[in-house]
Amino acid sequence: MNTEEPAGTVPESAWFKSSYSTGSGGECVEVANAARSTHVRDSKNKAGAMLRFDAEQWATFVAFASH
Repeated sequence: MNTEEPAGTVPESAWFKSSYSTGSGGECVEVANAARSTHVRDSKNKAGAMLRFDAEQWATFVAFASH
């Protein structure tokens, strides 16, 4: 299950902007990899909530999104 966490539980230096995000609109996503999970947040609302995915969930999402 995906969980929502408060911002700040992942160091700011761990975040990187998705290569699919552009500066022109609403598709700005940042990702941070941790030891056992991947975190995703809206780059325009860094203090907002983020989603956490375990390795299996993230791999499933990436496989689905790449088709």
